[in-house]
Amino acid sequence: MKFGTKAIHAGQEPDPTTGAIMTPIYQTSTFWQESPGKHKGYAYARGKNPTRNALEKCIAALENGKHGLCFSSGMGAIDAVVKLLKPGEEVITGNDLYGGTYRMFTKVFANFGIKFHFIDLNDANNITKYINANTKLLWIETPTNPTMKIVDIAACAAISKKHNLILGVDNTFASPYLQNPLDLGADIVMHSVTKYLGGHSDVVMGALVTNDDKLHEQLAFIHNSCGATPGPQDSFLVLRGLKTLHLRMKAHCENGKVIANFLHNHPKIEKVYWPGFPDSPNHDIAKKQMRDFGGMISIVLKGADLNETFRIASSFKVFSLAESLGGVESLINHPATMTHASIPKAEREAAGVVDNLLRLSVGVEDIEDLMEDLKNALS
Repeated sequence: MKFGTKAIHAGQEPDPTTGAIMTPIYQTSTFWQESPGKHKGYAYARGKNPTRNALEKCIAALENGKHGLCFSSGMGAIDAVVKLLKPGEEVITGNDLYGGTYRMFTKVFANFGIKFHFIDLNDANNITKYINANTKLLWIETPTNPTMKIVDIAACAAISKKHNLILGVDNTFASPYLQNPLDLGADIVMHSVTKYLGGHSDVVMGALVTNDDKLHEQLAFIHNSCGATPGPQDSFLVLRGLKTLHLRMKAHCENGKVIANFLHNHPKIEKVYWPGFPDSPNHDIAKKQMRDFGGMISIVLKGADLNETFRIASSFKVFSLAESLGGVESLINHPATMTHASIPKAEREAAGVVDNLLRLSVGVEDIEDLMEDLKNALS
């Protein structure tokens, strides 16, 4: 089954009671049992809900995975992965990481005795320097947030397998339309479903996908026990959003390419981060592991101080200044004070997240309107 067909049909069957084509919203907290323990696969909605179950199957199919689990947020999904570890064990991850992930790692799990190494993953060979007997998890984003660095998933998978590590990949920026980490050897794929999978900025949700039966069993136990599970209404909205994922991603990529090239030649822009440029770091890897280069772009404003950066960020009419990304509408974000504010200034600047950097989530509006908005804001 091809991607677009899976997005519309995977995990979903006509309702057996009414024949409804759309998966019903099973708005219930509990389910009838014929006798204690004898039920139709559903007992209590924290553990399983039919609407969420259909969504989990669909997301797993889009990632060419066997098992899917949906969480109440992307952070809830990452939280479950780190809970696979024990005190004293270690994680290797990138130094160019979403601020919320960094905050969880350093302010929550570090307090429970888990050690994190934040390193440059531009060259996967750098990873081996930090592996020891306590290393259990390699966690990567690619493209990274917000400087769009490309990490070689297949190379990371080879290293992980050699050293018996779990490889987790945050695939939020690419979506399963552009890349499938499980096919490249990853053990777990994570999505902030809030972003491209939902696609309409009306849901907060996360997801994990794996082909490993044991990992799924462990994650499902954490999922049920700790309770970071989404409700059926949100699950329904994401199922609906997924039906146009392939159409939306194509438009995001087309608009992103036009805007990236426009900004690349703009006199007020010092640097453009977008993996589609031939001179972008690891562009050859991006071409190999991605099907296109997406609609996420970051720019560094030439000679702009914080006040000028704020002025430009607040000057857009079609782009909205807001957190998040991946919706049909275009958004602009100032990572240093918004998504990455929890990272100490010296660390985020070393990773390229400077005060005059703006991140664009290019939506699916008419490209002429987006271009006009950019021209006016940068004038």
